[in-house]
Amino acid sequence: MRILVTGGAGFIGSHVVDRCLAEGHEVAVVDNLSTGSRENLNPTAAFFEADIRDADGMERTIAQQRPQVIIHHAAQMDVRRSVAHPIFDAETNVIGSLNLLMVALKHGVRRFVYASTGGAIYGDTDNRPTPEDHPPNPISPYGVSKHTVEHYLHLYHVNEGLGYMALRYANVYGPRQNPHGEAGVVAIFAGLMLAAKQPTIFGDGTMTRDYVYVDDVVEGVWGAVESDANEVLNIGTGVETSVLGIFNSLKKHTGYDGEPLFAERRPGEMQNSCLDPSKARQVLGWQAHVPLGEGLHRTVAYWTQERRQ
Repeated sequence: MRILVTGGAGFIGSHVVDRCLAEGHEVAVVDNLSTGSRENLNPTAAFFEADIRDADGMERTIAQQRPQVIIHHAAQMDVRRSVAHPIFDAETNVIGSLNLLMVALKHGVRRFVYASTGGAIYGDTDNRPTPEDHPPNPISPYGVSKHTVEHYLHLYHVNEGLGYMALRYANVYGPRQNPHGEAGVVAIFAGLMLAAKQPTIFGDGTMTRDYVYVDDVVEGVWGAVESDANEVLNIGTGVETSVLGIFNSLKKHTGYDGEPLFAERRPGEMQNSCLDPSKARQVLGWQAHVPLGEGLHRTVAYWTQERRQ
């Protein structure tokens, strides 16, 4: 099978590429390297340095590769940046995704697996863990843009027969996540603690998230590739953990002995988020297997090794 992975030089996308190759398939990667890294690229995959906002570039790439499946992870994923620059967010997440969808339909792509978001779409809610049928109530342009593409996927499934699955990720963490970025509290905290620098908590630390390890997410993506179902599914653990809880757990794993710096909560961020994974279990037979403590241990071990190299 020929598979094209957008964002395949990024954190989650690069792990997905590795899994597709391990399954014996032909893989091409599209990434503009704005947040992805060449170091994450699997040398066995074909690589196209391109931007999904470039419709002509997507046309050339997909016409050349003729993938049967597209796994779409390329995105503007920073909530704060979406608040500050909503047009850029929409250009990347909505227009860029539409460029891919138009070319996919033209060239006979049979299945489109889309990396969506859970918490940013549902917004703050007391119904936690939150199921897929909960009314969307995004409080950031990022949440709006990711949800918009889900509607386009359904539209092109109904009107054009495109097979699809939208996976609403919880807070994904694990090896290769950028510790110098604006997203990914586990990577940011771990990177700072290993460098003996003080992490900053925005808010009072009681903010909760559903943290899911990247290997479990990859299992969900692969299940979506192999499935014939056309669905929107949560990919999470159903367990909430506070930011302070993450901080204290990482202290144990890193040996950091300091305390956090507290700063004002940032606009667009929710207080609580936790996803109900029941539907993914029913449709894909998927569930998260890596406990948070084990996932944090693996993540810190990865970054410890990286610092030694």
